[in-house]
Amino acid sequence: MRLGLAANRLHHQDSSAALFRWLRACAGGIGELQLSLHAVGRTFDAIVRHGGVHGDATIMRYPNGREGGLMKLVAEVVGMGAERTLDGAIYLIDPVDPSSIFPEAIALKRQCVIHGKPFISTVASARDWVEMERMHAGLPADPGADALHAFERQTLALIAHDAMKPAMLAFADEHFDVLSRFAARVATGTTGQRLNELAWSRGWPADTPWATRYQSGPMGGDAQIADLVLEGRCQRAIFFEDPHVARQHEADIQLLERAVTTVTDQAVCMTAPRVAARWATAAARRAR
Repeated sequence: MRLGLAANRLHHQDSSAALFRWLRACAGGIGELQLSLHAVGRTFDAIVRHGGVHGDATIMRYPNGREGGLMKLVAEVVGMGAERTLDGAIYLIDPVDPSSIFPEAIALKRQCVIHGKPFISTVASARDWVEMERMHAGLPADPGADALHAFERQTLALIAHDAMKPAMLAFADEHFDVLSRFAARVATGTTGQRLNELAWSRGWPADTPWATRYQSGPMGGDAQIADLVLEGRCQRAIFFEDPHVARQHEADIQLLERAVTTVTDQAVCMTAPRVAARWATAAARRAR
C-alpha cells in the first residue's frame, strides 16, 4: 500500500512534533502493513534526521514542495500508471501555515475525496487509519488504539452536503449499530432531521433524537460543530463533501476542517463515503 506523506513545518520540526508522535505510536502497524511512504522533500529529510522508519515499511523522497513535490502527490492520487498511483495521502496540517491553503494542498484533498481515497490530516486520523487497515488485514487489535475506539465516551459529527445526503443516509443505515455505539451524535440541520427519521424507522425511541441537530451549514452549523471540536466535546467527524460544487459558505466548511487540524491528536475526520464505510466495517470487526 502506498501513501503520500507531507507535514507542515510545525509538525516535523523536532522529535516531539506530530509526525513523529504518529510514527512512534504506529511503528508496529506501519511495519505490519508494509507501507510505502512517498514523502515530500522536507518531510522525508526530517524523518531521516530523526531516525527513519522501521520494520518492513519503506520511504521514498519526492521533491520539496516549492519544487513540485506536493503537486506530484496530487497527480499520483489521481493515478499515473501502475507504478505511480497512491492509495491515499497523509498531510499533517498546521492550520496557520500559509502553505496549507496553497492550490496543491487543496487539490490533494479534493482528489482524494473524488477518488474515494483517504485524506488524513491529523495525528488521530493517521493512528485510526493504521488500526483500521490492521483490522482489514486480519491482525489482532492494538491496545494502543483502544482510546480511539472508546466510542461510548465520544461524540460523532455527521455532516453531508446536499448532493451527498443520500450517501450519508445509506451509510448510516448500513452501519447503524456502529454509529449508535457513540455516546452522542451531532449533525447540521437537514442531515440531522433525516438521520433522526431513519433512526426512528429502525426502532430508536420516538421521543429521543438520535442526532442532536445544529443549524444548517449555510446558517452556521459547521461553525457550531467546529466549536465542539475545539472544546474537546466532539472527537470524530464524518463529513461527506461534494467536491464538484462551489458553496457560498465555503469559509464555514474550512472553519470546521481547521478546527479538526488544530486539535490534531484528539480529532478524527473522514471525508469520503468509501473510506467511512471501510472504517465502520473495521470498527465492527474490532468490537467482536
